Amino acid sequence: MLKTILKRFFQLLILALIVIQFFRPAKNKSEGISKNDISTLYPVPNDVQDILKTSCNDCHSNNTVYPWYAEVQPVAWWLNEHIEDGKKDLNFSEFASYRPRRQYKKLEEINELVKENEMPLNSYLLIHKDAKLSDQQKLTLANWVEATRDSLEARYPIDSLVRKK
Repeated sequence: MLKTILKRFFQLLILALIVIQFFRPAKNKSEGISKNDISTLYPVPNDVQDILKTSCNDCHSNNTVYPWYAEVQPVAWWLNEHIEDGKKDLNFSEFASYRPRRQYKKLEEINELVKENEMPLNSYLLIHKDAKLSDQQKLTLANWVEATRDSLEARYPIDSLVRKK
């Protein structure tokens, strides 16, 4: 009796896994550079562009490079949710559409999260070993972020960029 119940359970589980393969989230892919991409507003040197491409853009842009396992459900759903959460927090493809105060704050957060090794996420680094930032890459990114924030400060009064406490 128990053997029959277990056999039936596994058959239903396999059937469910097959059926869910037909329900896929839309891919996070866009053609070319968005008109709101950060690079349309601020200079992004090649070394910084490489860092963003390798360590940030899969979750923080409109163009994800998907691994093979993204074709398997329910993994694709999990990845899609992760990407949507990342883009909601910071999207380099839409950065130029942010208000100056939000841009300034997001740049500050990039420095903090990278310095504290909170970005890229450890779960991302498990699979994407090349995304781990070296000390030199962190410094390069920090210098670029500071220069970009300085350019914002030069264009806007500081009280319009920083929320009063």
